[in-house]
Amino acid sequence: MLLEKPKQPFLFITAKISEPDKIYSLSLGADDFISKPFSPRELVLRVKNILNRIYGKSSQSDQLVIGDLTMDHSTRVVTVANQDLNLTNKAFDLLWILANHLNHVFSKTELYERVWEEEYLDDTNTLNVHIHSLRNDLAKYSTDKTPKIKTVWGLGYKLEG
Repeated sequence: MLLEKPKQPFLFITAKISEPDKIYSLSLGADDFISKPFSPRELVLRVKNILNRIYGKSSQSDQLVIGDLTMDHSTRVVTVANQDLNLTNKAFDLLWILANHLNHVFSKTELYERVWEEEYLDDTNTLNVHIHSLRNDLAKYSTDKTPKIKTVWGLGYKLEG
């Protein structure tokens, strides 16, 4: 596989932890190595590091404007119609993801795992509660120019602007 796609990033995941196994994996061209058991958080961070190293840091801007919604990632300030919203960190992260992918439908699993960085268990109501709260926060100062969080039945959520 490494010979077929030499620029493809590779993270070796294995149960073997001896130094010769690690050396062998790295000599085959692995970008990193992780042995079982490992936490999902560790895996996510290792993958992010590999992707940042290979493709560079995200060129995503720190500021975003959609209609009368303004978000500043560096200060974590959100305004709607020039009124500040006091969002929790998770609510900000959730809105930031949706706003950076306007009109893209995210599954509940994908949103949950991106924001909470842990496995989504279908019986959790956490995401639904945060979406409901975020909708209420946006509605406080909402105008016809304010993007709306829409439920796409059977699929997930999207921000429509």
